[in-house]
Amino acid sequence: MESWRSEDTFVVDQLIRPIANLYRISAGGQPVAFVRQKKFALKEDIRFFADESETTELFRIKARSMLELGGRYDVTAPDGEQIGAVEKVFGRSLLRSTWRLVGVDDRELGVAKERSQLWALVRRAIDLVPYGELIPIVFHFTIDSGDRHLGDFTRRLGIRDTYDLDLTGDTERTIDRRLAIALAVALDALQSR
Repeated sequence: MESWRSEDTFVVDQLIRPIANLYRISAGGQPVAFVRQKKFALKEDIRFFADESETTELFRIKARSMLELGGRYDVTAPDGEQIGAVEKVFGRSLLRSTWRLVGVDDRELGVAKERSQLWALVRRAIDLVPYGELIPIVFHFTIDSGDRHLGDFTRRLGIRDTYDLDLTGDTERTIDRRLAIALAVALDALQSR
């Protein structure tokens, strides 16, 4: 098992490219995964690699159906072994984006929800403005399991999209770190932010 899977804090950097979104995930200041998301894909298949040359696949996010507008995305190992799933909760996401982390046994492990209703509405308004994606805004999700606070996913203010994923509240390690990293990328890539 990779040593980074025992980490609790990660940095997710998005690197914009014309035909793909690229992400670099770091833990302890060292890159641990590189991600490529093809733009305009009919069926999302986002792969996470151990190195920038994309020779060793670690895991992937795959949509269950074409043009997934809401719904569930499976997170699997390269051999197809199920790690879990991330699922957008459509009804609750109308005013404040909400995602579920689901384990291999289909049990809810946690819920990621935009912390501020105000900033959720501001983000939606800015997304309607031409080139609104270039405007840096607050992007903060809390990750909870019932009344237990497991962590946060927060965008740093700045020109580039850089996020901090902090799971220090998940002391029982109920969430596989691959599933948490998949959620972090999904929150940016699958919400166009």
